[in-house]
Amino acid sequence: MHLVEFFLPLADNNGVVFSAHLYEQVRDEMIARFGGVTSFSRGPARGSFRDGSTIVHDDVVVFQVMIEVLDREWWGTYRRSLERTFGQDEVLIRAVEVMKL
Repeated sequence: MHLVEFFLPLADNNGVVFSAHLYEQVRDEMIARFGGVTSFSRGPARGSFRDGSTIVHDDVVVFQVMIEVLDREWWGTYRRSLERTFGQDEVLIRAVEVMKL
C-alpha cells in the first residue's frame, strides 16, 4: 500500500488566490479514480524553500490518497496537468510505502 501526497498552492505567483472550484475538481478526480481522498485545507500548510539566495514561502493545500498499486506514469502525467492548471514550475507529489494497521 502507498500513501501519495501532493501539495497545491493557494495562490499563484502574483498572490491571486485560486478558485475553490479547482480544489473541488482535484478532490472529485481523486475520488473517481481511487475511491477516496483526504485534503488538509482549513489551516493552510506553509512550505518554504530556497530559490537562489531568496527564501520563498507558499501556503498550500495537502491532498492524500492511499493506493494499492503505484502507477508512476499516471502520476507523472497528472503532476504535469496540475502544474499547468496551477501555473507552477513544479508541483511536489511524493509517495511512501505504508502498512494499514
